[in-house]
Amino acid sequence: MPNTTRWIGIGLLGLPLYGALTFWSSLDPQPDPNTHYEAWSRFVTTDHYVLTHVFGSILGLILAIFGTFALGAYLAGSRAGRLGLLAMVLTVFGSALFLPGMGVSAFAAPEEGQAYLAGIEEFHKLPTTFADTMFALTSLLFVVLVFVGNVLLGVAVWRSGVLPKWAGPLWAAVFMYPFGLIYEATIGPASTPPTVLVGAALLVAGGGWMALRVLSRPSAAQAVGAAAAQARVR
Repeated sequence: MPNTTRWIGIGLLGLPLYGALTFWSSLDPQPDPNTHYEAWSRFVTTDHYVLTHVFGSILGLILAIFGTFALGAYLAGSRAGRLGLLAMVLTVFGSALFLPGMGVSAFAAPEEGQAYLAGIEEFHKLPTTFADTMFALTSLLFVVLVFVGNVLLGVAVWRSGVLPKWAGPLWAAVFMYPFGLIYEATIGPASTPPTVLVGAALLVAGGGWMALRVLSRPSAAQAVGAAAAQARVR
């Protein structure tokens, strides 16, 4: 019989891996396209930009989805089982909505930058379309779902009794993209904000802590063996 807890622990490793990949992909922030469009165009047409988005952002987000599924499954048998499952659904739904945006950033932005550098300077001034409106609405829904889902996951971890309490607040503090959007809209440039790096580091700490706790627990077979050995001694 397979050890389900062991597989869940392996799945939880997706959380710190997501944080590490996001941190790596955000170390070299892109120029602000609103004020330095030519520099932004040159930046997004590099191989480095595409690789960090494919292997850092997109692969990282896929690992985060697997990790969130594993976290919800582990919390299901705890005191915060219902809350954990609800939070898992919200977070995964929001993360899945963000994948198309990652694809646009990874594959469409280089084409836009190439068009500008080729002399089509009015490309970025094209009027807003229905697709742009739907993309904005989808991004807004993503922010709300991920924000609420992560807060509830943090609370569920705190209440669960089966995971380190303080891993919950660390997890709940990972609002990389919601806080990033607020930062861009208020005080910062429209590029990768420092909140992403901070959030990614917290995710590595909180996610890694939970994964190690689960993986360090004895398997079902080990527990049965230990109980049998103790019974023989008695």
